[in-house]
Amino acid sequence: MSHPAEPSPELSTWQKSTVLIVAFLGWMFAGLQIALFVLIHRPAMISLLASPSSNGAAPVIDEQLVAQWFAWYQAAFLLGAASGGWIFGILGDRFGRTRSLGLSVLCYSFFTGACYFATSPMELLVLRFLACQGVGGAWPNTVALVAEAWPGASRPFLAGLLGTAANIGQVLMGLLGLGFDITASSWRWTFLAGAAPAVVGIFCLTSVPESLRWKATRSKRTADSIGPVRELFSSPLRKRILIGILLGAVPVIGTAANAQWIVPWTDQVQSQQQHEVAPKSAAVSSGEAAPRPKGDPRSKARTMISRSGGAVFGSLLGGLLATLLGRRTTYFLISLLTLGASTWIFGWLNPLHPWFLWSAFGFGLVGTIYFGWLPLYLPELFPTHVRATGTGISFNTGRTVAAVVALGTGGLMKLFGGDYSRIGLWTGMIYAAGMIIILFAPQTDSASLKD
Repeated sequence: MSHPAEPSPELSTWQKSTVLIVAFLGWMFAGLQIALFVLIHRPAMISLLASPSSNGAAPVIDEQLVAQWFAWYQAAFLLGAASGGWIFGILGDRFGRTRSLGLSVLCYSFFTGACYFATSPMELLVLRFLACQGVGGAWPNTVALVAEAWPGASRPFLAGLLGTAANIGQVLMGLLGLGFDITASSWRWTFLAGAAPAVVGIFCLTSVPESLRWKATRSKRTADSIGPVRELFSSPLRKRILIGILLGAVPVIGTAANAQWIVPWTDQVQSQQQHEVAPKSAAVSSGEAAPRPKGDPRSKARTMISRSGGAVFGSLLGGLLATLLGRRTTYFLISLLTLGASTWIFGWLNPLHPWFLWSAFGFGLVGTIYFGWLPLYLPELFPTHVRATGTGISFNTGRTVAAVVALGTGGLMKLFGGDYSRIGLWTGMIYAAGMIIILFAPQTDSASLKD
């Protein structure tokens, strides 16, 4: 496939640095938004769903109902991000990357802040959906801005850096949960932290330079040019957009329907310790950590920090490994390693095992190499004038499928009698699909951005 040669205008070093910093912050705080509901979900549902018992005892918790709402919130996040990726990606190609990125950050900040006032699980669900449209919209414009602002030699490292940004945001959310208890009586404060990035959105709208490459190609588009979506789903780009959607779907489904479940799983197991007493010697002899006499409300934050901490390093490796080993080989190896890590942690361990936190770190490391790979590979599939739309559709459309899978895990919860580990074991099979899909993907390199 060939396209007319495009000019290669350059921003100043200061302008490029500003683009990179704001893009990093915009996607980092999107990561915080992703982690927020994973961390607070169970305490929030206990607070909103549980009714006090008549004899003054602790309220009975319907674990299956709590898990079902977790699946619904995951679906709201995925569908919101999917539609937001389409909407803000198209806006980025039509009206500019910086304008669309700034609006997407304001979108997720405003609606997350509004969650503070929600009084029912359904109100939270609607606001979560709206907030996640901004989360989905941040990604394509972040990737397009950085890819077009920096020279090709820097892109493998920068792709990994962008992949790391969201995971740093998740670590930040975990640290907040470690420093301040998130319980059934104290969880609304997290929404105020989620609203704070509005400052970044305002700065992006007022002070970040627009992509010169986008300006140059935009000025050459004629009035009768077809829209970006129609062009992407027409020859010769149709095959590329379909492959991009499938490649983006694997890690998105894997994260939402598989990896994220280790956090509520930890919270569930720790909560079950509240009324259990076991001799320390018996626990040690069985190879498991001695259970605490009470559930630890910060244990879920430790699990999130461990997994997201590994993800910070994993995301950095994505672009570099793709350059050293090739795009397709790297994706295949990521899928193989993540399948093994998921099977190990859900099939052989539990949150009380002494190896659990280290395994969560390793799971996060290998499972998020995808998110350093995608910012490098997806922009290479599409020409400049449809790049934001193409990357947005590729990455976010898979979230629609992931939403269906996430809702299905709620049904699996009933089938498996509330056993989170069996859900994780079966949903991990999505990574095997990635090993097959990548065999049909086109080979690209940094020169593709010249198209």
